[in-house]
Order: sequence, then C-alpha cells, then structure tokens
Amino acid sequence: MPAKEVNPDIQKERNTATFNPREFSVLWAGGEERYKEKKTLEKMFLEDPALEDDLPVSYLSHKELYEHSLRKACIIGEKIRKLRADGEDGVDTYNALLGGSLGAAILKEGNPLTLHYVMFVPTIMGQGTMDQQVEWLSKAWDCEIIGTYAQTELGHGTFLRGLETRADYDPKTQEFVINTPSLSSYKWWPGGLGHTANHAVVVAQLYTKGVHRGLAPFIVQLRDSDTHKPMPGIDIGDIGTKLGMKSVNNGYLGLKNVRVPLNNMLMKNQQVLADGTYVAPKNSVLTYGTMMFVRCALIRDTAQSLAKASTIATRYSAVRRQSPIDPNQPEPQIMEHTTQQLKLFPQIAKAIVFKTTGDGIWNMYNVISGEIEQGNLDRLPEMHALSCCLKAICSADAAAGVETCRLSCGGHGYMDCSNFPTIYGMTTAVCTYEGENTVMLLQTARYLVKVYGQALNGEKLVPTVAYINEALTQQKFVNFDGSLESIVKAFQFVAANKTRIAYEQLELRRKQGHGTEVAANLCGTFLTAAADLHGRAFLAQTAYTELLELSRQVSPALADVLKVVLELYLVDACLNRIGDFLRFIELTDQDVTKLEVRLESCLKRLRPNAVTLVDSFDLHDRVLDSALGAYDGNVYEHIFESTKKNPLNKEPVNGSFHKYLKPFMKAHL
Repeated sequence: MPAKEVNPDIQKERNTATFNPREFSVLWAGGEERYKEKKTLEKMFLEDPALEDDLPVSYLSHKELYEHSLRKACIIGEKIRKLRADGEDGVDTYNALLGGSLGAAILKEGNPLTLHYVMFVPTIMGQGTMDQQVEWLSKAWDCEIIGTYAQTELGHGTFLRGLETRADYDPKTQEFVINTPSLSSYKWWPGGLGHTANHAVVVAQLYTKGVHRGLAPFIVQLRDSDTHKPMPGIDIGDIGTKLGMKSVNNGYLGLKNVRVPLNNMLMKNQQVLADGTYVAPKNSVLTYGTMMFVRCALIRDTAQSLAKASTIATRYSAVRRQSPIDPNQPEPQIMEHTTQQLKLFPQIAKAIVFKTTGDGIWNMYNVISGEIEQGNLDRLPEMHALSCCLKAICSADAAAGVETCRLSCGGHGYMDCSNFPTIYGMTTAVCTYEGENTVMLLQTARYLVKVYGQALNGEKLVPTVAYINEALTQQKFVNFDGSLESIVKAFQFVAANKTRIAYEQLELRRKQGHGTEVAANLCGTFLTAAADLHGRAFLAQTAYTELLELSRQVSPALADVLKVVLELYLVDACLNRIGDFLRFIELTDQDVTKLEVRLESCLKRLRPNAVTLVDSFDLHDRVLDSALGAYDGNVYEHIFESTKKNPLNKEPVNGSFHKYLKPFMKAHL
C-alpha cells in the first residue's frame, strides 16, 4: 500500500534548506523554457497508462521483456511522430526519451529502437550525400524503415582497422557484394539488430578493382518489409541476456554474398564511381563523425546516471537511522556520519560538473561540426581527443560512483527494487561501447604527445592544451596556496608533466629502435596516465570557470551552494590524485592535511542542503523507479510494497513444495 504522507525526516531536510530548489531545477534543465518542455514531456509520457508496468520487468523472461519493451517503444515512436508533425521534436526531446532520464522511466532496461534514432539516422545525415539523405532520411524519420548501426564484430570492436566484414565492388552490376568471411567477422552487439531493425548501416572493408580502400558504410536491407523474414544471405538474431540493457535487443549479423546497389554506400566523404574508381576522403577522420557525436552525448548521460544514483542514496541516507554517534543519543540519520557524506556528496558534485562539462562539449561539437561543413578541419583532432578522454573518464567515474552509492545503502541497495542494479548495468556499459575506455585514452594520448612535440618547437597550441606551452616555461610549480585557482593550475601543471613523461618515454623507445606502434605499446601506461590527467585537468578548469560564472547569474543563496559544490569537487579530485601532485609539486605534509580538512569542511557545509540539492535534479519517481529513493521518503513501506508484486508471493504455498520439497523431506520415513 503506497504511503501518502512524506517521511518527517526527509521533510525536515527540505524545510531547513537554504536555497530554492526550483531555481536549480531550471538551471539543470537548461533554462525556463526547457524546464517547461521537460514537464510537458513528462505529462505526455508518464501519465499514459499504456506506458506503465503492471509487473516489475525483472520478473519477465528475456523473450517477454523484449516483446513488452517493443510494444512500449512503438508507442513512444508514435508520440515522437506526433511531436515531429507539430515541430516539437528538438534534440532535448530525443535526449530525454532515448537517454537516461525520461526514457529510463518508460523502458527500464533500454529501448530497442534507440540506435535507429541515435546512430542510424545521424550516420545517414553525417555521411550520406544530399541525394542519399533525400532518399533515406524521410523513410527513417517516419520509421517506414527501422535501422541500426552494425560496426562491432564478434572478433573486433574498438580496433576498426581489424574489422573483417568485406564489401567488394562488382562494376558489371554496379553492386557491392558484402560478406562476413568468418565467425569472428559476424556483426555483434548492435542494438535493435536482433529482431527489430530491417535495415542497417553496415561498416565493411571496401575493395574496388581488387584494391583495399579502407572502411566504408553501406545501407543494407536485413529483413523483408512486409514479412520481416531475413533477406537472402542474412543470418541474424539476438545475442542473449546481459548484465544490463536487457531489452535493447542487441543482435548478431552474418552476410553471405549480399548484394547492395552502388548508391547504398554512403558517399559524402568518399566515393566509388560506376567503373570502380575510388575517390578518397579529404580527411579519413571525417568517417568517425557519428561516433564522436555519440561520445559527446554520452558525457551528459553519465551525469544523469550519477544524478539518479546520488538522489536515491541521499534520500535513503536521510531516512535510514543506524549506529549511534553518541551512545547516549538515539540512532541518527546515517547521513550524519562523515564517512557516509564522503560516499555521497562527491557523487553529487561530479553529476553537476559532468553535466556542465557535457553541455559545453556538446556546444563545442556543434560549432566544430559547422566548421567541418565549411571545410575547416583545424579543430577536429582537438575535438576527437577531448571527446575520447572525457567519455572514458566520465563513464568510469560514473560507474564507480553508482556502485559507491549502492554500497552506501547497505543490503537494501542490493535489491532490484532499489534500481541500483539497473542503473549500474546501464552505466558501466558506457565504459565499453562507442570506444573501450583504455583505447579512448590511448587515442587522446596520441594527440597529446604530438602537440607536446609541437610545443617544444615553439608552436602555440589550441586552448584546451595551451597549458602545455605554459608548463614548458616553468621549471617547477610555485605558490600552491590551496585556492581553487591554484588547484586548477596545479592540475594543468601535473597533466603537462604526465604528457612530458609519456613523450620522453615514447622517444626513448624509438631511439632504442622500436617502431611508433611498438613504442606506443611499450609505454602504454604512461600514455593512458597522461590522457587521464589531461581530461581531469579539463574537467577542473571547466568546473572552475563554468560554476563560478553560474554563481554570478543565480541568487546569492544558490550561488553559495554552487561554490561549495565546486570546492568539494576540486579538493576531492586533487586528493584522489595526490600521488601525482606530490610527484610534480612541492607540497608539504601540512599542505595535504589542509586539503583533507577542507574536504571535511565541504562535506559539513553541503550537509544541510544535500537532500534539496538532489531534489533539484528534478527526477520523477518513475525515472528513479526506486523504493529507496522515492520523493516521499517512505523507504520501508515501498520496499515491503515491492514484495507484494513478486509472483512467488501470489500463493501461500508454491507448487514446487508438493513436487520436490515434501517428497525430499518425507523420503527417510
């Protein structure tokens, strides 16, 4: 039975907050207009009975979950059609419905149509010619065809050059003949591929006139438009159950002599002429535009994951009472324990910093995309490097943060009804898809050592790595006074020195006679460490710049809270990398102790506003889907209510008792 009154402990937290939560909610949403649009979407989708779950999806079989999810996905798709017809289908709408917020409320384990919208359509837009966009986009937007993006293979993932799927051009018929020549070349993992999509962008090694040309994307029909049966030469299905994202319908795809017309190769960046003549792209990096687009979007998704996890854990910590601090006093809220605050509050701060950074990176991507359209590729390497390392850092930190929040809730955090298992499953997947994190760091490192060499030659670097120029003029870091600005500068100095060491190690291996790739492998740990610190220095700089700027735009009360969040984030980030700081900066024992004391001070100052701050993320109870994190704070009532939905409890005696247990118990008589 649902509780109707708000738990008094959590209500007290809200009553004593020092700022207006709606002000931050509007800020978090991106402004008053977007806040209102968010509320309109929630009303449109969350008040539709057809999109509610009668039974928690964790009790469904894999087949039942897919069918249940596809039904709801089609309802969502129909609503999107209506929004498009009314001109109300902006980027924020798709982010909400297909990302980690509103979409998760409706389809807890993922949407089998997501890749159609976030990969299939953008790939056609980004890599198709104008004529190809005219031919395919209207069908895709209207869902007359359902697509996915088939790149990863059973034997190869992030290493794109290793992909085995092959497309040979036949000039006699003006067709490409596509094959997966081995089991390891089968496409593996694309969402919606199993039983949902009838088309795919298939990435294959292109051969024309017997010459290997590199990777190219092809639109391939997978299933018949009417019967949905696999087309000739297509071997296709669902790959099975997974840790998370259980209803995304990830699939496998084998192709045997599948022929597609010449025009089915997306040719905005590279072309094949009718006679087989190959026209190479101006820049090979252009073909990676879709993945860069998705990586930028993923940074904001990680912020949503942390916002959800920290909201659940913070509300629970305001209600749960345990372990007296003073033996003569009643059990306190567990949030009174400093150790509990240290688990929770840095995750709140990271959510805010990752969201702020994600918004900035998204805007930067849009600006650079415009420059690319005009033929200006100058900032493309910078954008690629930044999106790679931030995707890796934010996803790894978010996955660890979700797990920390789960652990902070004790045994109850282990229950499905807490929603931590699902949030973790969805979040940790980001560490792997769209570029495995270690490989992402190595790609960033390749850029860093290159620009470090340029800096040594006296070249002025672009803004995101300009700190390397500055560090080259400094023998040592001076005047670390513990201020926020000095922490940011220290991060940059440390990052520059980690890049210096990676560069020197790479040069050392080359002088020893190793080729570039072998040398890079031998000093891989130096390279990934440099990329990690580069990303963290960028996060520190962005947090410092953006949160201080925001604090000047809001009320003094909210500004005070944002400044505490900023200080907490920077001090915590510094202490988490204190070994690197001690290596390159002359910090004393007293300096480190001061940082540790400041961390405790930040926790204490954020404590009165913790519940209201997570309230300000404005996450609907359906989005959280957690017995531990409901807005009313009635944790125990919601946990017990969840047991009543358990099919095992629908009968007092399960049939297995008479079938198995009773005969076993009576067997010795």
